[in-house]
Amino acid sequence: MWMFNEVPFGIVEDEWYGFVYQITNNKTGKKYIGKKLFWHKKTKQVKGKKKRILVESDWRDYFGSNAELQNDVKTHGKNNFTRLILKLCKNKGECNYYETKAIFENDCLLKEDFYNQWVSCKIARSHLNAKTKTRTR
Repeated sequence: MWMFNEVPFGIVEDEWYGFVYQITNNKTGKKYIGKKLFWHKKTKQVKGKKKRILVESDWRDYFGSNAELQNDVKTHGKNNFTRLILKLCKNKGECNYYETKAIFENDCLLKEDFYNQWVSCKIARSHLNAKTKTRTR
């Protein structure tokens, strides 16, 4: 279960597009910071025409994209990990920005107690709308 503001998170309101998260290995204390989108685009055939629709992603069962983290989840079991939502975001650009910001603020690439091994972000100011609201813990 994902936690947000110290309570379980399970219902996605339409205004949220994704989130920035931290997964912690409760046995070793090692952490991973990443982002996940609630929705992804899928092509569906409707009356002979292709139509793009938004469908819910696998966010509920997601444990990051890092291979070492995924291996530890298999080894130690899902119950030995805490999944914390750090920030809810309204668009993909916000997710990219706040994930990268959290990785740098926590020196994830410099510390051995993080699974993070690389960071890649390409974002323009136009991706971030000053009027957009984000919710933080």
